[in-house]
Amino acid sequence: MEEVLFKIHKSYRWVVAVCDVDVFGKKLMDKKNPKFIDEGVSPRVLDVSGEFFKGKKISIEEAKREIDRCAKEDATFNFVGENSVLLAKELDIVQNEGVIYIEGIPFALVLV
Repeated sequence: MEEVLFKIHKSYRWVVAVCDVDVFGKKLMDKKNPKFIDEGVSPRVLDVSGEFFKGKKISIEEAKREIDRCAKEDATFNFVGENSVLLAKELDIVQNEGVIYIEGIPFALVLV
């Protein structure tokens, strides 16, 4: 059974982090993108190793229920990894055009 890391950061608006277990602990950098090389722009960096994504390991089914519950609370979502982004697509929270890839790992930020 597939699992993801799930964490809710509660402030004026809930910020929900959903991350594939195998992606946690990595620091992703899009330094090979020609745009960043040719235009001298700093590469995109996504640090998936810190406390922000260090959540509770839960099943995909439990994550679906939690995401649905959080969406009703005016939450924002950060999805990182194949399973997490696919889950967001299945729940119709993310569309293909809302996904970027850093080092081949999908990432989506959602404001509901």
